[in-house]
Amino acid sequence: MAQIGHFCFRFRNRLFPLALFLIFLPGPPVLDSSLAAGLLGLALGLLGQAVRVGTIGLEYIVRGGRQQRVYAEKLVTDGVYAHTRNPMYLGNLLIVSGVCIASNNWSCVGVAVPLFTFAYLAIISAEEQYLLSRFGEAYRHYCRDVPRLMPRVGGLIRTFRDSEFHWRRVLTKEYGTLVGWPVRWMLVFTWSLWRDGDSQGAAASLPALASIAVLLAAFYLGVRMLKKWGRLVAD
Repeated sequence: MAQIGHFCFRFRNRLFPLALFLIFLPGPPVLDSSLAAGLLGLALGLLGQAVRVGTIGLEYIVRGGRQQRVYAEKLVTDGVYAHTRNPMYLGNLLIVSGVCIASNNWSCVGVAVPLFTFAYLAIISAEEQYLLSRFGEAYRHYCRDVPRLMPRVGGLIRTFRDSEFHWRRVLTKEYGTLVGWPVRWMLVFTWSLWRDGDSQGAAASLPALASIAVLLAAFYLGVRMLKKWGRLVAD
């Protein structure tokens, strides 16, 4: 499992774009209404994004790898990491599930969600192997106290209340995700409306979606330029 995880970790950033092609699979609808499926998917995506924002805002963990390999500078156990050992992957799975449900296609949901769940569990296995070898007993103790993926909600409000939230860090580290998945959701949602015969609904939604896309693009470019000019630095 860990060997598969190392492979998935190396190519993890290419999995999500490839999964978009799954929306073209034929399959029965998830819900009777494409609009309801789109809104449900959006709600799940926003929940996943909230998990990611809360995680980064409280205690950022440098576990993005080094030379496309699993790597960690230190063992982080504070913030949201005190409630689940892998909050970022939990957020990712919620986002992926949301975008898939927005397709209103059980074939897409039935293939993509298990595929991504398996990939993330494999990556987690590879990271656990690395963290155990590097941090030893401290990591074993952490594993005994904190769930692997599903969060322990007890004390979560107190964690946010007693911790400083770093908005600048969220903007500098997360602006790509804040824009990337909503754009994909809009594309998937519009496609599902057209596919299910609601061409009027799809046409009616285009102006609003296009306006949101323009705002997202402006946000992305604005943050990127502020970072480049040194006016937005993670705190």
